[in-house]
Amino acid sequence: MSSGRPPPPPIPRRQAFARWALARLGWTFQGSPPEDHRCILIGAPHTSNWDFLYLLLVSWSMGMDVKWVGKHTLFRPPFGGLMRVLGGVPVDRRARHGAVGQLADEFARRDHLILTVAPEGTRSKVPYWKSGFYEIARAAGVPIATGYLDYARKEGGIGPLVMPTGDRKADMDRLREFYADKTGKRPENWTPPRLRDESPVEPRPAG
Repeated sequence: MSSGRPPPPPIPRRQAFARWALARLGWTFQGSPPEDHRCILIGAPHTSNWDFLYLLLVSWSMGMDVKWVGKHTLFRPPFGGLMRVLGGVPVDRRARHGAVGQLADEFARRDHLILTVAPEGTRSKVPYWKSGFYEIARAAGVPIATGYLDYARKEGGIGPLVMPTGDRKADMDRLREFYADKTGKRPENWTPPRLRDESPVEPRPAG
């Protein structure tokens, strides 16, 4: 699965730093960047404050330029420019079409956008994953890239792409299978991939 667009070039110093840092920490990275350069990159298991840092280092080691979602107020002066340089994408949750619509529009405007999301939404154990990652990918017509951190192996990487089909259970079954052998820093806080509502949704109209 590929968008047909060439990937943005890696930032050499950042990539070199990330590889050096992972090696010093005793970690390795596996896999390769997603073939599609417009995707939702989920990070799981999410059980520790360290997860975002490790996921960034793994992504940078692969030469990926990942983005993250932040509340729109973070992007006001004097620090708004810095937030964007660091990869932030602002979202105003008060807007009429909500976060899903805003981020789908963001994908439509860009040739390259790898947006990282932690579907668990918290480091604590919860009954379900938040469905935002799935709804954004479906609304934007982009795949979900399975980013992972396995603290047992001290390994991070990117697994297969999952294109949302609207059959939530089948799509989540693929995620459950992939993450079944991944171990978070605090395994007791891990929430396996599960949505509150896994009933099928209507197919998106063509065009």
